[in-house]
Amino acid sequence: MPTVDVINLQNQKVGSVELSADVFGAEVNEHLLYESVRHFMAGERAGTASTKTRHEVAGSGKKLWKQKGTGRARMGSIRSPLWRHGGTTHGPQPRDYSYRLNKKMVQGALRSALSAKLRDGELRVVDAFSLADPKTKGLALTLGKLNADKTVLLVENAENKNLVLGSRNLQGVKLVSSKDVTTYDLLKYKNILLSKAAAEKLSEALSK
Repeated sequence: MPTVDVINLQNQKVGSVELSADVFGAEVNEHLLYESVRHFMAGERAGTASTKTRHEVAGSGKKLWKQKGTGRARMGSIRSPLWRHGGTTHGPQPRDYSYRLNKKMVQGALRSALSAKLRDGELRVVDAFSLADPKTKGLALTLGKLNADKTVLLVENAENKNLVLGSRNLQGVKLVSSKDVTTYDLLKYKNILLSKAAAEKLSEALSK
């Protein structure tokens, strides 16, 4: 089992925690990471692109000229796709781009992402996010002490009102609960800060 140092909000070591080797010491599978990120981004797509067919565009439905005798090609409606301002043929319509990804693949991708972050020294465990007040400035100073000056993903296990209020206006900082962690977020954010409780919860939940 990998043993990880536990630090406090002053960036001082206060202990250590043993985490599951299956979760934080797994082999990194880049294909699983790709599939998991692709699955997440597909679910985030709005899918609102829409074009109007000949039945939806504005225009008269009257036949433009009689069928025979004019010498012109027959034409039934000004809304035909053949005409300017007519309907669109086979254009995009609102749709849902999301799809189901096998649960084992999702969990495997999370193990790979957590292991890669720990291996690269970008994942640290904090004893507790015990903030004195909900001020954004205070949290920003705390993150500075933790050398998390770039994008940061905060993972907490229990509800923490001060952390929620303090982090919501910080650019490049996102707070998620341990049950809502995604591979996309783990790879998107440079620094990962887990509370000790969240690290133990992930270690338990993702163990094979």
